[in-house]
Amino acid sequence: MTLPLRASPKTEVLVFGCTDGTESMPGTRTLAATLFVSLDGVVESPEKWSFPFWSEETQKFKLDETRASDALLLGRVTYEGFAAAWPGRKDPDGFADQFNSMPKFVASRTLRKLAWNNSHLIKGDLAAEVSKLKQQPGRDIVIHGSPGLIRSLLPHSLIDEFRLLVYPLVLGRGKRLFDEGSQASLRLVESTTFSKGVVKLVYRPADKAGRAKQRETARPKRNTKRRRP
Repeated sequence: MTLPLRASPKTEVLVFGCTDGTESMPGTRTLAATLFVSLDGVVESPEKWSFPFWSEETQKFKLDETRASDALLLGRVTYEGFAAAWPGRKDPDGFADQFNSMPKFVASRTLRKLAWNNSHLIKGDLAAEVSKLKQQPGRDIVIHGSPGLIRSLLPHSLIDEFRLLVYPLVLGRGKRLFDEGSQASLRLVESTTFSKGVVKLVYRPADKAGRAKQRETARPKRNTKRRRP
């Protein structure tokens, strides 16, 4: 999977996990999975089928997402695709520079040498190591593509958001995001339709979304009534 760079994107920042774009306190770092997906759930090789639907809205979404993050978590296949496509890229807004410079944490049992700048191989227990990453201060950690990695983390409740761009295509074949063993209870927290028919869907685990709403409603309301002298 590669993220295409087309026209110069706008630079407004819409922050997802960090409410103001600053670093989160330890224990609150968001791990988000972001994917291009067809109507029948295929996520493999979106660079082969997503370009006809590319728009300024898609570009802005990916730019904002990257601005709100400071680390990547990738499976082997996605890492190798990114490592072949991104080094050497430049763009006026610095998107490629940030993407190339931020830390990349790679989940693989077969890779031994990571050539892409600032790449780190995850060793030991995957869920435990990812949990440690989430405890470190910083902005969002983003999983691009990597459906096998996502399925491995799913039973451990480590993924805080699923950000899906759903394309109006039925591909019929290709690797899918979830398989027969995947289970999760999710809550839709955002839905936006782009101009070319792509729909952005943001899901969070139902329990986490519920707790976030409870925290919001539990905040004490300010007393706006003026006291009598």
